[in-house]
Amino acid sequence: MSSHQQLANAIRALSMDAVQKANSGHPGAPMGMADIAEVLWRDFLNHNPTNPNWVNRDRFVLSNGHGSMLIYSLLHLTGYDLSIEDLKQFRQLHSRTPGHPEYGYTLGVETTTGPLGQGICNAVGMAIAERTLAAQFNRPGHDIVDHYTYTFMGDGCMMEGISHEACSLAGTLKLGKLIAFYDDNGISIDGHVEDWFTDDTAMRFESYGWQVIRDIDGHDADAIRQAVELARQETNKPSLLICKTVIGFGSPHKAGTHDSHGAPLGEAEVAATRQALGWQHPAFVIPQNIYAQWDAKAIGQAKEQAWQQQFADYASTHPELAAEFKRRVEHKFPANWANESLAYIEQLQANPANIASRKASQNALEAFGKLLPEFLGGSADLAPSNLTMWSGSKSIVDDLAGNYIHYGVREFGMSAIMNGLALHGGFIPYGATFLMFMEYARNAIRMAALMKIRSVFVYTHDSIGLGEDGPTHQPVEQMASLRLTPNMNTWRPCDQVESAIAWKAAIEHLDGPSALIFSRQNLLQQPRTAEQLANVARGGYILKNCVGTPELILIATGSEVGLAVETADTLSAEGRKVRVVSMPCTEVFDRQDAAYRESVLPSGVSARVAVEAGIADFWFKYVGLNGRIIGMRSFGESAPAEQLFAEFGFSVENILKHAYALLK
Repeated sequence: MSSHQQLANAIRALSMDAVQKANSGHPGAPMGMADIAEVLWRDFLNHNPTNPNWVNRDRFVLSNGHGSMLIYSLLHLTGYDLSIEDLKQFRQLHSRTPGHPEYGYTLGVETTTGPLGQGICNAVGMAIAERTLAAQFNRPGHDIVDHYTYTFMGDGCMMEGISHEACSLAGTLKLGKLIAFYDDNGISIDGHVEDWFTDDTAMRFESYGWQVIRDIDGHDADAIRQAVELARQETNKPSLLICKTVIGFGSPHKAGTHDSHGAPLGEAEVAATRQALGWQHPAFVIPQNIYAQWDAKAIGQAKEQAWQQQFADYASTHPELAAEFKRRVEHKFPANWANESLAYIEQLQANPANIASRKASQNALEAFGKLLPEFLGGSADLAPSNLTMWSGSKSIVDDLAGNYIHYGVREFGMSAIMNGLALHGGFIPYGATFLMFMEYARNAIRMAALMKIRSVFVYTHDSIGLGEDGPTHQPVEQMASLRLTPNMNTWRPCDQVESAIAWKAAIEHLDGPSALIFSRQNLLQQPRTAEQLANVARGGYILKNCVGTPELILIATGSEVGLAVETADTLSAEGRKVRVVSMPCTEVFDRQDAAYRESVLPSGVSARVAVEAGIADFWFKYVGLNGRIIGMRSFGESAPAEQLFAEFGFSVENILKHAYALLK
């Protein structure tokens, strides 16, 4: 048995032992891909286990995340802060080895994977980030950004539609430093895949513009090494390495079958596998000579130190660029950000404009883009409608140092690629589509929230106000869905001022994604005092008040705020005490201290009406059982927007009717 096989067997042993101890997990993929992983991690991967956040490290993404014991074994063996005790706690509560790799739980895990197909999309984003950052900062003789992105994929990743979206774009963009390994073992949970997956995967990727290296023996270290070297020589195409493997390799009775895919092998089969592999060591025991050959700490430190010297030389020659690079990768803001962004918002308040909030969003991009070169924007083939381009936008196709990506009609792929951009670092990614089509991207949005990363999702055409395109394009339940997602901030501003504040808040929200929801139709700008202007960023605030305790509180967002203000004016003229609360971001408002929330929505005032052209039921948390909600309880219709608002009750007359019922 070769040294390579023995080293790979350490992965197999740890994987089957951890799954067996947990009585849960997926041993097949780690056992099948162990030989590929051994060659990649020992011969090619540039990383430093003592500093998992080294900026110029290669990125490794396990897209088939159910095989998580593969990456946990690799991290442990190469010297990351992941002990054998951590491996013994696989899939247990609060462990650092959860069932699927989770970003932030385990040092060395670059992204959360598990929902199949998304890892490869994250990898595409990382490869875009590497190339764009390199184009923006590298200078002759100073390649401070120079690394690869590697990803492992299984049959499930190949079948998921999102992989088609992202891999098609990766080929178009000619991402030569993206190298994907396809674990072509022919097995999924249901069994042999030939009954439901007969694609010619090689031809598919060749049609995308990838270099495809076929028929690699995934258990032959020399063949794998030669394939990786060939992939690295191709600089204008991403590479797909199709590796023929046996799932559950080494298991005498379950290798090559779906029985090894998603369940423990069983004590007897684990023992038999040890015998078959010639691995004569007890569970969770790795001989010191095996550890010594895997240990990457010293070589990793040496590689990073060499890079640090390279960066010092770069800083000496290009001090301003070096300072800017450091600022961006450390997620810090320019020195003038706070003052100039606030000045822009104050200028908007002082110079009213009744414009659509999607246009206000574009204006904010124009102002903030000049301050933030880390913006890397895009749209899913809707830039003229989403208004995501500003005067400084440059396509990364036209200029590798650009700041704009035309994603094409790929909402899901766009969102997962954005997550990869955010995870790589050096950029603030934003991407746009119609609010209705966030549904195509729902799971990527959820993954951004799960990882608590700064992806900025821009959604325009926010309601039945879309009009004639009809209910297929009119969002109803989407805002509630976004607001119910943990770690997500969802902003629906009522005018250009709230729109700019929403953008500023999203940019400054470092520990989670934001959804910015903008209108197609023009919105009336609201007057505000300095105190009110400051309180917009608190998510909800008193926009219009009365003297003393209010009899009635009207709560609204977006285009409906104007209706609420007009209604309040009518009631105030009749001598009623009415307060209008604008609630652009319920999540941020809910995080305010109890005293502030009580000052805005006093518990003693039960007469409340919430008005929003979205699903009605969300607003019960603010109006209670005694309040009224004017919202959507059905899908929309195809008609001009003004007719639809009247049809579905978004009018001053209808709000007054509900107000009078509460004020009896």
